[in-house]
Amino acid sequence: MNLEVNELIKASFKLGMMVSINQRLEKDLILLLAEDFGFKIEWQSEYEEEVLEEVQDSPESLKPRSPVVTIMGHVDHGKTSLLDYIRKANVVAGEAGGITQHIGAYKVTLDSGKEIAFLDTPGHEAFTAMRARGGQAADIVVLVVAADDSVMPQTVEAINHALAASVPIVIAINKVDKPESNPDRIKQQLADKNILVEEWGGKYQAVEISAKHGQNVDKLLEKILLEAELLDLKANPDRNARAVVLEAKLDKGKGPVATVLVQKGTLKVGDIFVAGVFSGKVKAMYDERDHKLEEVGPSTPAQVLGFDGVPQAGDVFAVLDTEREAKDISTKRQQLKREQDFRQVKFITLDDISKQIAEGKQVELKIILKADFDGSAEAIADSLQKLTTSEAKVTVIHKAIGQISESDVLLAEASNAIIIGFNVRPNLNARKLAEKSSVDVRLYNIIYQAIEEVKMALEGLLEPEKSEEVTCTVEVRDVFKVPKVGNIAGCYVQDGKITRNTKVRLLREGLVIFDGIIASLKRVKDDVREVDAGYECGIGLENFNDIKVGDVIEGYKIVETKRKLTTA
Repeated sequence: MNLEVNELIKASFKLGMMVSINQRLEKDLILLLAEDFGFKIEWQSEYEEEVLEEVQDSPESLKPRSPVVTIMGHVDHGKTSLLDYIRKANVVAGEAGGITQHIGAYKVTLDSGKEIAFLDTPGHEAFTAMRARGGQAADIVVLVVAADDSVMPQTVEAINHALAASVPIVIAINKVDKPESNPDRIKQQLADKNILVEEWGGKYQAVEISAKHGQNVDKLLEKILLEAELLDLKANPDRNARAVVLEAKLDKGKGPVATVLVQKGTLKVGDIFVAGVFSGKVKAMYDERDHKLEEVGPSTPAQVLGFDGVPQAGDVFAVLDTEREAKDISTKRQQLKREQDFRQVKFITLDDISKQIAEGKQVELKIILKADFDGSAEAIADSLQKLTTSEAKVTVIHKAIGQISESDVLLAEASNAIIIGFNVRPNLNARKLAEKSSVDVRLYNIIYQAIEEVKMALEGLLEPEKSEEVTCTVEVRDVFKVPKVGNIAGCYVQDGKITRNTKVRLLREGLVIFDGIIASLKRVKDDVREVDAGYECGIGLENFNDIKVGDVIEGYKIVETKRKLTTA
């Protein structure tokens, strides 16, 4: 165009747009500027669109693939028990609070040799985001309804997600072994929701089962395979893999890890890929039993290592030919995300709330959410925003995974927001900054508690209760193996004072690895009662040896505090 940058900036100002030299311009503004300077615009497709453009597979390259099934339903109706019976593994009660908090993906081989991939989604009524994502990734939905209960709001929600995604439904009426069970009542209630089973003249297959005893589970699997035959599921295994990210986390030992479901092609160790704003190279793959995999075909879930960051659940995972292509695309996407985040954050000010109160408008409770899993963050954010009342609006202004950082506290301070951490904790600097700026930081490890406490706060029902106070922060700088004793951590007390009776937790990358008591506290070789900040010491933890250099030992005490959470 042979124009100086300053000329474009001045012209933008005249049009009422404040722009900077490195800012990406909106399409409408580009058109106006071009018209102003007498240029004609020809739009070109994005580089990443060209590289990632979906190529239609030829009919002869398509081969039959296994169905992908998601099990949905109410929280107590037996979804995980059913999946557990099918897998012949005891995984029913493995999570805090007794619910399935993170999506799992499993592939099972039946006696006939045919395979079915299962996605396990949470059943709480508020976990809309995770269930909706599961429905979109699946070919078939198995709707579990307890015969001794009734069709619940979660059941209706699951039906709506499946119908919206045009995914066929197979109904499993569970707990028919119970004397109070009434399958016909369930069928009638489903009919009232326009879900008419085959034996009542409808199109939906239904099986009466007992997940606990395995009754008719084989018939349910037959129904799934029959539905899959009608769908004529096929994919081309001989091409670059395309997958969807089901779940992602930052593992303390492995780094960024994601569970992906391969939908097309075959994913191999060594493949270059891009997923969302991140790229990488497949270093290793594992199945649900932690068996190492060399390659993964269509309709198969796998845990993938090799990301340069943690992707989001729902991201498209695409294999590319070169590392440069992947890096170029991820760099461009990261730049776009930074710009979007900046545009989102720059309008969040304390003046907004003051203005709302002055005008008698709805008060807004702003929340910054940090979690250990992306799926959990999505689910909790969705749940919290549903708590909006006529008096208070709940808005999650930022959500991400990983420990609570200083930038989170600064954003909370500028936005008059509270911070909620799920299975993560603040680092030392973030905690000090939060205390100094009086930012309210709430930490939870059970989803129900997080949602319920915010709900109670909005209703003004919070009573004084016990809370904890961090008394010291200790950095592990070395680890010594002592015969007949175990591992002793060579430490430096960064903040506060650690005593022999201090309750402690061991943190690794912000995640709690151990919570318990001190077995020994030494200065050089002498046992001591306490060690102040600025001194070194040796610490042994009661019945725990998995201590690593870089870990943080955090001391705390339980104190009686008056809880406060304001929305203005």
